Parts: sequence; structure tokens; C-alpha cells
Amino acid sequence: MKGIDQDLSALQEVRDQVARAKAAVKAVKGYSQADVDRLCQAMAEAGARAAHDLARLAVQETGMGRVHYKILKNLLGSEGTWASIKDERTVGILNADTQTGITEVAAPVGVVAGIIPSTNPTSSALFKAIIAVKGRNAMVLSPHPGAKRCIMEAADILRSAIQRAGGPPDLVTCLANPTLESTGALMKHRDVSVILATGGSGLVRAAYSSGKPAYGVGPGNVPAYVDRSADVRKVAEDVVTSQSFDNGTLCCSEQALVIDAPVKVRLLEALAARGAYLCSPQETRLLEAYCNKGGAMNPAVVGQDPWKVAEAAGFHVKRSTTVLLAPQGGTCKDHPLAIEILCPLLSIHVVDGWREGCKVATSMLHRGGLGHTISIHCQDDEALEAFLLEKPASRIVVNGPSSMGATGFSTHLMPSFSLGCGPQAGNITSDNISARHLIHIKRAAAPRNDWKAVERRFHERAASLTGERAPRGSGMPGDPGMRTGGETSSKPPMHIPKVAAPALQPTPAPASAPVEAPRGVPTFTRQAMADDAPRPGNMSSQVVRNLPSPLSARSGSAPGKGTPSGASLTSVEIQGILENAGAGCPMGPCNGCPHKNENSGACSA
Repeated sequence: MKGIDQDLSALQEVRDQVARAKAAVKAVKGYSQADVDRLCQAMAEAGARAAHDLARLAVQETGMGRVHYKILKNLLGSEGTWASIKDERTVGILNADTQTGITEVAAPVGVVAGIIPSTNPTSSALFKAIIAVKGRNAMVLSPHPGAKRCIMEAADILRSAIQRAGGPPDLVTCLANPTLESTGALMKHRDVSVILATGGSGLVRAAYSSGKPAYGVGPGNVPAYVDRSADVRKVAEDVVTSQSFDNGTLCCSEQALVIDAPVKVRLLEALAARGAYLCSPQETRLLEAYCNKGGAMNPAVVGQDPWKVAEAAGFHVKRSTTVLLAPQGGTCKDHPLAIEILCPLLSIHVVDGWREGCKVATSMLHRGGLGHTISIHCQDDEALEAFLLEKPASRIVVNGPSSMGATGFSTHLMPSFSLGCGPQAGNITSDNISARHLIHIKRAAAPRNDWKAVERRFHERAASLTGERAPRGSGMPGDPGMRTGGETSSKPPMHIPKVAAPALQPTPAPASAPVEAPRGVPTFTRQAMADDAPRPGNMSSQVVRNLPSPLSARSGSAPGKGTPSGASLTSVEIQGILENAGAGCPMGPCNGCPHKNENSGACSA
């Protein structure tokens, strides 16, 4: 018997994993903040303990990056992430403001689909799972096929930690056999609430077109501007440190050095002292042909050591080389290295002053890193302010390494491996994604103390335009829709005394003229009537009993003789009185009445 088709098996796995995740969300629905935090702390501690093993496994499987720096990433994705959110409230009442009357309540979003890249596989899995569980959500991980083994191992470590802490392990699940089709099916599954997509621009577009809310992360093409006022020795240290951080696999790592001409020579010397290699024109052309394939980065270079990139391109450098420096004459398509290339390779651009530096840096961002990250090394306040105000980047790292700065490792930005680029790059947010993005906040609001005064002022403004001082339903004095309520009613109140119904039989209507209940007369249910309230059959008599004497006299009955007024009226006559007098107004019909305001309909009687 032939085995089941691999694609069908992958799609079935998606359904199974989402169902398990949905059940886990239901299981923790009643968890307190302390319960959730206990699970997250256990996950973070387990991830930190396994940081070395996961780093080694990731490098072995993907061939990208360096074990030492992947350990640092795993620590940031576990301990660093937990430290940044451990005191954040994500369960129950977040805030109750007695001044505004607004109460904010946190609720989980549900099942989260986490798309994990091969560049930062285990660290991203740890990070995404922890911020999801912090909000009482479940995470279904969809690994890059080239990193599925190490990501699956990270998921198993987290599941065991959750179980030991007393929670349902299915708060974290992972697709064992991911395919493009199964990843697409996961993002479109009806029970998936939110997508966390980290990967190429095609994947991010797919996430946003799935019909689900998605936090996508755009590509980076990070320029680092070095002003003539910068400390060049510190710049060299920051740049080499950043490029060495897992061989530049983070999308927020520098891609180009935009150097102010007066410091060019000193900066290149300082970089050379830290192991950087300045390529010749011939070597630069070899790198252009190897690293740029059809206008895009060659995937074979991602996370590789500089000496490996050089040898693959066709020339030799020392194995101790830290960064390859390749001069480029511009940032357009004629300069192939002015794009995002995720390895220790930097294009070099020389400018005259910060204004020209601004233009080149902006051009770099527009070529592939719009909204992402930029770094600036500068002591000149005017130049620094221009970069802060004008650059279309969501993160601006000042006088520090870009890789660690943008992710919150070396700065006080929120630690994150999902860096939003904002609407300019087609992303929903420019934030460093964290736990706060995986809860939704309900708000209860009570009327403000000055509401009635505010409402009255707005009604007065509208009335000055329409002439209608008390529109129907406004509750303002003269509101035609109010039939009771004292001075705010547009008509005298119709009082029905609480007395027992008179023991009189109303005159039956002729058989030839059946009577329907007049419009506007209230209808009562048996449950709503009190024992001493007038009965429906006698309601018309009770109304007529309060009418002025001329009507009673016209009916042929004289008041004050011991017989309730209106007793001799027929049902047809009573119906006619009520229809002609609107809602029982003793003044008679409204049409033509001198007490009726023809503009507003209000009664001045």
C-alpha cells in the first residue's frame, strides 16, 4: 500500500497542530497573571540552558552563522525577552482610571502562526513562543525547511518546560514537515488569529494577503553614516563588532558605510587594524558577480565567513578577516553591492558632508530597506537632528553597533527578532514586536462627568443652524418624543391614577363595526400589570375620566352624579376622541392648534 502523499500529509499536520493549539488556548483561558508568568519563566530558563546545544545544532543544519554568536542570540531570545516583559501585565484588568472612567482589560488573541527563518532559527522560535504564551496564546511554529530540525528541537524544549510548570504543552507546537503549501495553509487557517512572519519579502507579502492580521518584517538595507565629527576608532570597533555578530545574518546589520570624506583615510586604517579587508577594483567586480544574482542577494553568501565569501568569489583573504570592504560609486542598480547582503560585506560610499550623506543613506533605504534601520556615527547636533527627522527608518542607532542596537541587545529598545518597518514598507507597525502586540485590549467606559453640559452645548450649536431646539429623542426640554417627565416633556403629562377599575361594563361596539386598538395606545402584558392598575378593557374609560367636562357633557353624562364620567361613551366614540387628540391631549387635535410650534412640533400648552 502506497504511503500518503507528502503534501496531503503536511496539510493534515497543519489542521492537527492548529486544533491542538486551539484546545491549549481554551485550557489556559482562566489562568491568572501569576500562572502565565510561571510558564514563561520556565520557558525562558529552559531556552537559556539549551542555548549552546541549540546554537550548535542550528549551525550544523543551516551552515549559517557562528556558534558563539548564536548562543548570544538564544540568550537574547529567551532570558533577554523574558526580562523585558516579565513585569508587563497581559492578563485581566490592565488599568482602571477613576478620572476618565475607562477600564482596560487584556484578552488573548488566540492561535498565533509563527513563521521562522533559517537565519535566526532557534532564537526566533524561543522569542516568538515566549511573547505568545505571555498573553495566554498558543504558538504554531512553521520552520524554514532548511532549519526544521533545530527549530523542532527548540519547540520540544519549550513544550517540556511548559509541562513541568503545570501548563498544557500544546501552547507551543511545530510543523515537522513544512512545505510552502502547508505554510500557506497555516496562515489561512480559520482558527489562526494572528501571523508573525519573519522571512523574505515574498513571505511577508503572502502573510499580509492571507486575510489574517499579520506582523510582517520587511527587508533591511542598513546604511551607516560616519560624520567628520565621529570618533573613528570607536566607529571601527562598533562596525566590526556588529558585522561579526553571527556573520551579519540579522536584517538590521550594516550593509553600507557612507563615509564623510575628511575621515575616510583614518576610518579605513582603523577598520584594517580590526581585521577588515579593503578590496581592489578587480576583487570588487568578482564580489559583484558572485553576491548579486539577478538583482538580489545570492543565498549562498548568507551567514558565511568573509574568507569563504572571498574564495567563492574568486580571490583569497586571511581567515582572520573580519569584514570585506567593497567601494561602490553609487547606490543605483549599476552598483550591485548596494543591496542587502547578509554576510560581513560592506559597500563603501564616500560623500562630502552630512547633507550628501543624507541623500545617499536615503537612497540606500529606498533600494531595499525602507522603514527598517539606519545608523549614524556623529557628534554634530545639526547633522544628527537631520538624520533623526528626515530618514525613513523606524530605528536609528546612534553611535553604536546596528545589529545589537536595533534588536535591543545594546540599547534600551524592546528586545525583539521581529522588527516592524511601518506602513511605508507595507508593515502594520514600526515597533519592535513583543508581547503587547499579541493581546487585544477591551475598554469599558463610563460617561464623563461633564457629559450633559457638553451635550447641551452641542445641541445649542446644532439648533442655531436648524432652528430645532429639542429634536425628538434628545431629552431636551420640549422633546416631542417625551410624554412624561415633568418640565422636559413637550406636552402636559397624562396622569392615570392608581385606583381600582370601575365595575362598569362598557357599551359593546356594534357587530358591524369591529374596533381595533387605537394607534398610540399602550399595550400591556399580563405580567406587567399590577393588581391595582387599570385593566386593558377599561383603559379608555380611565383616560376619558380625566378629560375636561365639555367632552363629558357632550357624551350625555353629567359629572358629579355618582357615575364616573365617560361611562356612557361607546367604544367607537372613545376611539375617535383618542385619534383626533393625538396621545390624549385635552386641548384637542394638534393640527391648527395655536399651542403647536409648526417648526419644531413642540407644544407650548
